[in-house]
Amino acid sequence: MSLMTMATLMALACLCLAPAVGAPATVSARRPLRDNDTLVSAQGKFELGLFTPAGSSDGRFYLGIWYKNIPGQTVVWVGNRASPLSGVASAELRVSAEDGNLELVGPTAASASPVPVWSSNLSSSSSTPGSNNTAEIRDNGNLVLLDGGNTSKVLWQSFDHPTDTLIPGAWLGENKLTGEYQVLTSWRSAQDPAPGMFTDTVDPNGTSEFFYMWNQSRTYWRSGVWTGRFFATMPEATRNILFNQTYVETPTYRRVSNALYNNATITRLVLELTGQTKQYTWVPASQNWQLFWAAPTVQCDVYALCGAFGVCDLSSQPSCRCPPGFAPASEGDWTLSDWSGGCRRSVPLWCPHNGSTTDGFLTLPNVKLPNDSDLLAVGAAQSKAECESACQNSCSCEAYTFSAGRCAVWHGELRNLQQLYADSGVSRSSDLYLRLSAIGLRDLHSSGRKGGRSSWLVRGMTLLGVVALCASVILAWRILVARRRRRLVHMANEKDKGSSLTVYSYGELQAATNNFSERLGGGGFGSVYRGVLKQQKGGNTTQVQVAVKKLESLGRQGDKQFRTEVSTLGLIQHVNLVRLLGFCSSSNEKMLVYEYMPRGSLDRYLFRAGACPSWRDRYCIMIGVARGLAYLHHGCRECIIHCDIKPENILLDEDMSPRIADFGMAKLVGRDFSRALTTMRGTIGYLAPEWISGQPISAKADVYSFGMVLFELISGRRNSERCSEVDDVAGTGRCGSSAFFPVWAAGKVLEGEVGTVADPRLRNDVVPEELERACRVACWCIQDEEAHRMTMAQVVHALEGTIHVHTPPVPRALQNLVKLT
Repeated sequence: MSLMTMATLMALACLCLAPAVGAPATVSARRPLRDNDTLVSAQGKFELGLFTPAGSSDGRFYLGIWYKNIPGQTVVWVGNRASPLSGVASAELRVSAEDGNLELVGPTAASASPVPVWSSNLSSSSSTPGSNNTAEIRDNGNLVLLDGGNTSKVLWQSFDHPTDTLIPGAWLGENKLTGEYQVLTSWRSAQDPAPGMFTDTVDPNGTSEFFYMWNQSRTYWRSGVWTGRFFATMPEATRNILFNQTYVETPTYRRVSNALYNNATITRLVLELTGQTKQYTWVPASQNWQLFWAAPTVQCDVYALCGAFGVCDLSSQPSCRCPPGFAPASEGDWTLSDWSGGCRRSVPLWCPHNGSTTDGFLTLPNVKLPNDSDLLAVGAAQSKAECESACQNSCSCEAYTFSAGRCAVWHGELRNLQQLYADSGVSRSSDLYLRLSAIGLRDLHSSGRKGGRSSWLVRGMTLLGVVALCASVILAWRILVARRRRRLVHMANEKDKGSSLTVYSYGELQAATNNFSERLGGGGFGSVYRGVLKQQKGGNTTQVQVAVKKLESLGRQGDKQFRTEVSTLGLIQHVNLVRLLGFCSSSNEKMLVYEYMPRGSLDRYLFRAGACPSWRDRYCIMIGVARGLAYLHHGCRECIIHCDIKPENILLDEDMSPRIADFGMAKLVGRDFSRALTTMRGTIGYLAPEWISGQPISAKADVYSFGMVLFELISGRRNSERCSEVDDVAGTGRCGSSAFFPVWAAGKVLEGEVGTVADPRLRNDVVPEELERACRVACWCIQDEEAHRMTMAQVVHALEGTIHVHTPPVPRALQNLVKLT
């Protein structure tokens, strides 16, 4: 709260106002909100006033609600989205004395005199004209207009009219009496809150399903129907650990709303201008909004994100780009992440109706084909040349494909183009031949020769120019290939010089390890040795300790492990992932060189006789490993599934910071699809049920393994060991008869007896809140069905305490497993 003088406090007291930051507590006909004044909720959580979008400099002002105490203005509601004010000098938010409406008046670009730009639009029967209605902002972020004759009666509220953000307590759905829909609508751009292209709305046909729509005409994502506990395509765990989501249908309305388990949690659901709905939570420790989940998960699943002729490419930043020969229709809009205007040809087509066009075609390889609305199948075309001719002979034809003997041509603007990559899992992909003018093709060819950067092969030239251009195209292509090879060699040399992996000879590593004399440990594919390497820095020679993993009895599987580990760790770096420094790959020997971890692996530190890490160390290890896995799953270009999370593959540095190691079994999954079918890999005792049943696996397989590791960190014992009466240390009742420990522990968590799960060697020296949190997270991670498990991003938030985790059920699969063993 701002510091106030005594005179100010006395003045506010005389006005009978609740204390608020520089603002009246209510708005009324006699007490409007003027100029730069703001209205603050009773506990200072939310603020109402006029704002200018961040980064905007054109003098547009909007009525909005934002979080009061969060750095950087995060707006959750906007009133006059499509009708901005041009200034605040004479702006006023007031209650109309004539009809009792809450209204905003002020100057606009069309009128220097104050005019109404927004109103609550109460019906004539809702309020008595001339009444003393008042408006206030509440601590849940809801702006309400109250009846002057009965202040318990809400005449209008912002929760009934969401914009792009849904906060807890607000709702989406349909008012059956008025026919009005409560809809989320994206901003037009980062600096323009006007309604954009994407909406989130309940099914107009009356079902409980919610649709994400482009231009209010095409559905690109669906929530699935309400099952009674959650929406069919949305993970149940997402609902359970953050808020309680409910869908209710009555004769008056059908709607969905969220109620927080913990009121201290700050979270918001936003329909981004990119068409994805994203759930964010505020993390006070880092003073940042953290992404909790997104739908659809893949950005390019948003329909027509990049507009006409734009290509969505997950490998580029931003995700939208224009094909060669095209440029953004509005450069200014693209800089603000508004790609809806799409792309236009740099050189217009030339297509006289006498059929003498010299337009040609540019090949866009391996793209997801555009929608079928303007698709025409040409059955008479028996070859690619005939298909091309069919398109070229029609001035309205924009592109064609010829695949498996089928010719298809597109007329009108092409939307929803997506760049695909190998093993994308998308069946409807092909080379697309995009029509360009002869001048445009020639310009592309020239720029390719000058810059050496063109990665697009220009094909399909018209018969009129093919003879003249054929030789030059072949020559240009050879030049491009040669330059590309030289560039790749140069890049490889640069990597070897410094910032990336170093290539070592066998002799260098043999000398560094003193002929492999100090063995640190081993696994299924070889042994790890301690070594010392010399490094040159700034003219000085320093020594650095390393761990050298020598792969033995390779065979095809071991060789594959070597290549997987080099290609995976060579591209990523994270504080909780072991760093790969280099490798040796001679004809008979393959070795990997890692940074040295002085405390060794977690299993030695946790399970060896006499060892008992403190609860603080254990909890830091839990969070560190979770962060490392979250990075692998969500922070890399491709989702990396480790496939073998266990204490042996978690290393500890001098400060007890954990590093995930051993990526030889890792699986890379493209962002175009969410799971992979692969042979079973990993370690018994940490394998998720889907591994054993032979189903395709996803990142949730790592989540399961992490849950098992959590139990081991909590209890200080191997999960593979059975409990017996001898485990009952000092009569604690810990683990009776012959139960499988995770099952027993999950039962104790369900009963609320988490203290009995902790390692008795800690002698109750634990943080109870952290212990309960870790136990509940572990139980959610080992649920039978993937959809019921948390994501690693959610695990991080839960362990950090930024979201609430409620009591999970005991996994049925583990109970059945115990019965069979």
